[in-house]
Amino acid sequence: MLKKILMPLFVAAPLMMSATASSNEIETALANICDIVKTDDKGELRKKMKSVRSNFNLQLHDYYSGITCNGTSLIKLAIMNNSVEAGTLLVKKMPKKLLAEPEQDGKTLQAWIDEQGVGDNPVAVELLDRI
Repeated sequence: MLKKILMPLFVAAPLMMSATASSNEIETALANICDIVKTDDKGELRKKMKSVRSNFNLQLHDYYSGITCNGTSLIKLAIMNNSVEAGTLLVKKMPKKLLAEPEQDGKTLQAWIDEQGVGDNPVAVELLDRI
């Protein structure tokens, strides 16, 4: 009887540990993505996204909402820092449906752009054209 109870635990424990290690590895892989977007390094951002896709089988939309840079999303960060190349890449790689949804602060990107008055920013123009 005890074997029937303990056996699933022994099987599940390593799987749970590997999932935790995997999320820690993903965190490590994405550690400097905020700096990459701030410095507008499109090539490095593309390499980072490709690395995460090949190593963890994750697309940008899978981890975008989990990344904040001092409470700001990556696209907002690109707009605030005038990171045209990196911001445009992010906008193009995100599904249109997700670009129109509210972010963690409860505002859509379009509402945030209107509120901040940055509608003339090239990243914002690309975003609004895509929505």
